[in-house]
Amino acid sequence: MELDKTLTRIAKLEHQIAELPAGSVTKKTVNGKDYYYHRWTEEKKRREKYIPAEELDWFRKQIEQRKALEKELKTLKKQLPNAAVPAASAQVFATTVRTGAALRAFSAPIRNYKKRACFQQLHNYIYGSVQDRVFILYGLRRTGKTTMIRQIFAEMSDAELAKSAFIQTTTKNTLAEVNRDLQYLQTQGFQYVFLDEVTLMEDFIEGAALFSDVYATCGMKIVLSGTDSLGFLFTKDEQLYDRCILLHTTFIPYREFESVLGIQGIDEYIRYGGTMSLGGILYNEASTFASKESADEYVDTAIARNIQHSLRCYQYEGHFRNLRNLYEKNELTSAINRVVEDINHRFTLEVLTQDFKSHDLGISASNLRRDRNNPTDILDRIDLSTVTEGLRKLLEIRNKPEQTVVLDNAHVFEIKEYLDLLDLTQDIDIRSLPDVSRKFSRTVIAQPGLRYAQADALIRSLLQDETFAALSLLERTTVQERILDEIRGRMMEDIVLLETKLANPKKEVFVLQFPIGEFDMVVFDPAAGSCQVFEIKHSAEGVPQQYRHLIDEEKCAQTEHRFGPITGRFVLYRGEDRMLENGVVYQNVEDYLKQL
Repeated sequence: MELDKTLTRIAKLEHQIAELPAGSVTKKTVNGKDYYYHRWTEEKKRREKYIPAEELDWFRKQIEQRKALEKELKTLKKQLPNAAVPAASAQVFATTVRTGAALRAFSAPIRNYKKRACFQQLHNYIYGSVQDRVFILYGLRRTGKTTMIRQIFAEMSDAELAKSAFIQTTTKNTLAEVNRDLQYLQTQGFQYVFLDEVTLMEDFIEGAALFSDVYATCGMKIVLSGTDSLGFLFTKDEQLYDRCILLHTTFIPYREFESVLGIQGIDEYIRYGGTMSLGGILYNEASTFASKESADEYVDTAIARNIQHSLRCYQYEGHFRNLRNLYEKNELTSAINRVVEDINHRFTLEVLTQDFKSHDLGISASNLRRDRNNPTDILDRIDLSTVTEGLRKLLEIRNKPEQTVVLDNAHVFEIKEYLDLLDLTQDIDIRSLPDVSRKFSRTVIAQPGLRYAQADALIRSLLQDETFAALSLLERTTVQERILDEIRGRMMEDIVLLETKLANPKKEVFVLQFPIGEFDMVVFDPAAGSCQVFEIKHSAEGVPQQYRHLIDEEKCAQTEHRFGPITGRFVLYRGEDRMLENGVVYQNVEDYLKQL
C-alpha cells in the first residue's frame, strides 16, 4: 500500500513538472535598465525569451515550484525498492517504459475522473476487432490525451495490465531505440502499447510505418499520442496512409465542460473553457486561463511551440515556410496573440499589420452611451491612447514599426491554416438578403477561455487610466461589468454558432444579415427544404426587443423564399424555457448546448 502511494505521488509529480517551465530567470542591464529573460536548454541549444515586468514574479514562482517538485521527485525515487524502479533504469529499455504495477499506480489518481465522449473511440480500438491499424490520439496540451490513456489502464484487469506498456519518448530518442524496445515487449507477449509524444523524435514521420506494418499486423494494439497535429497529419498522408485511426482532442464542447468537469454555467465556460484544467468537482487543480499570464504561457507552449516544432522538424512540400522568419525572430507568439484578440472580427493582413486597436473597447463605449437605464460617456472621456497602449503591452502585440519581419498575406494564410489544423479556429458563414451574392465569414476561436483572458487584460488596462480611476467604486464596477458583459455576449454567439455547426454536418449554419438587422443564427436543412432562425442573447430575462427580427414579416418572407419554411423561431438566453403566444420559443442556452 505504501509503495502504491509512492508510485502515485511520483506519477503526479512527473505530470506537474512537465507543465512548468524549465530553466532559470536571468537579468541583463542595458543603459542602466534591467531586463529579465527566461533561459532554458532545448536540443542542446540555449534558448532565451524576454519576460515582461508584470509577469516576472509569476514566472519566478513557476521556476521555483518546478525545482521544489524535482527535488521531491528525486528523493522519492531514491526511496523506491529496486523492483519498483522502471525497467529503463535496469538498462532493459532505451526509452522510459512503465509496465505492470507502475501502470496501476500511474492510473490510480484519475480512477474517479469522468470520461470524455471521445474516450469510447479509444476504448473500441483497444477492445475491438480492428487489426493492422494504429490509433493516433492527438491534440493541444491539457485536452485530456494522457488522462484518457490512464483511464484505459484503470479499466484493465490485472491480466490485461500485465500485457500493457506505456512508453514515454523524448527528443533524445530515435525510432531505432523505440523499435528495439517494441521488439523486446513483443517477445514478452505484450499486447497493448501506448507511446506518448512520439512526434518529438525527429525521424518519426520517415519511419512511422513501422508501427502499423510490423507490430499492428502481428496483433499488437499501438496507440500513438502527442501534441504535434501537423506531424501526425503528415504521417497519415505518408507512412500511415489508410493504416491509422485519428482522434483529435482539442475541441471541448460545453456539454463535456459541464458533465466531465462538473462545472455548470455558460459564463464559466466562456471564462475557462477550452482545456480540461479547471478544478470543479473533479479533474486538474488549476485553470489554464485563470490569468493573462497563464493564458500567454499556454499560447507559447501549447500553440506557438507546437508550430515551432513543426517548422523545425517537418519541411514537407514547403509547409509553413513563410512562418520560419517569425519563428527565428521570436515574433511567432506575438503574431498568434494578435490573431487571438482580433479573430472574432476579421482575419486579414490589415489586422496583423495595423496599429493595435481594441474592438472590445470601441463597441463597449458605444453601448454605454446608449444604455437605457444608466447611460454614460465615461469611455469617451478616458485617455484612449494610453489605455490602448497599455492593452497592447499587456497582450504583447507588436505594432508594425516594432516588427522585424514584414507580415504579408502568406503569413496570414499560414497562421490561419495552422490554427485550423489545431482545431482552434472555425469559419462561420455570414450571408445577406436580399443580396445573395454578398457572402463572407467570421472566424471563431474554439477555446473561449483563451479569448476571455485577453478581455480581462482590457479591464486591467482601463484601471490604469487616471480619468477612469477617479470614478466612484459603483461607476467603475458598472462600466467594467458592462464591458465584460458585452464581450461575454459576443463570445456566447460564437460558441452557439460553432457547436451548432459541428453538431450538424449535413446542415448549413450561418449568420443572416439584412439591410437593417440580422438573424444571429440560421440552421438550414437542405434535405428537408426548411430552416430555423435564432436570436442569441446573453441575458437571463426576456424582452420584446430581443425577438423583434424573428417576427418581422419582411425578413421572414425573404428568408423563407431563399431557405424554405421557417419551422422554428428561437431566442437562446440564460433564463428558463418558455413559449410566447406568437410562437417564439425562449430556450435556455446551456440546455440547448447539452442537447446538441
